[in-house]
Amino acid sequence: MYRYEFMRYPGGLAKAVTFSYDDGSQSDVRLAETLNRYGLKCTFNLLSSRVINEEGLTKDFIRTEILAKGHEIATHGEYHRGLDVARSIEGIRETLNCRLGLEQEFGVIVRGMAFPDRAVNKVRFPTEYARIRPFLEELDIAYARTVGGDNTNFALPDDFLNWVPTAHHKNPELMNYIHAFLTLDLSPSKCYCAARTPRLFYLYGHAHEFDRDGNWELLEEICEKLAGKEDIWYATNMEIYEYIAAYRSLIYSADGVIVYNPTNKTVWFDRDGKCYKIESGETLHID
Repeated sequence: MYRYEFMRYPGGLAKAVTFSYDDGSQSDVRLAETLNRYGLKCTFNLLSSRVINEEGLTKDFIRTEILAKGHEIATHGEYHRGLDVARSIEGIRETLNCRLGLEQEFGVIVRGMAFPDRAVNKVRFPTEYARIRPFLEELDIAYARTVGGDNTNFALPDDFLNWVPTAHHKNPELMNYIHAFLTLDLSPSKCYCAARTPRLFYLYGHAHEFDRDGNWELLEEICEKLAGKEDIWYATNMEIYEYIAAYRSLIYSADGVIVYNPTNKTVWFDRDGKCYKIESGETLHID
């Protein structure tokens, strides 16, 4: 019998980094170019009405510098209307029209979301969240990024429709958070066995804030600190969601000795300090 098992990211890594930026303004050009230069991954949350009218990013830029470079696009509402103040039918239309518009324009499946306007979450807006969550599920939204308190434990969400990021890039404690994340050692010899959960550094914001505040050097500093680490997986929001879903889909024998991977992804996990890799369709027998 084993005592503890924890998911590991691709390659057996224990840490991941992702970015999430909203609105698709012209400032996202410089953001995307900077992230591409550092090899970082971002989810760009777009308004379908702005995309269609090319108010901000052009369609060609989204195709060549965002999608073709491995980033993700996600919904941010057709008109950026707060779902907490919209009637359910209006919230459904706001979300669905955005998804349809992005999918039809770019020929990709769009299942991610960042809450537009006021970010609904189940702590600050429990009644509204309870009303909104079911129709997001019906619209096949896989995850929704919210805000409300810093995720200083770098924990993965229990509820992906209430995905709380680590911090906004303007957070005065940001560099301390980055240092804490980078120096976190989750190896079996350094970390208590029950604390070796996988961690995620999740940064969010709006690219136009760098223009407004005149501090693009902050983005450069963030990227320099986070990029190029051998112990970090760099991924979009959806890549993280889909990988975790694959891990949670593993099928075990009653004693846990036999593990079957029914998904199309290779999955890694740590069991009592030893890392295992299980290929798509593989049945693994663990001594």
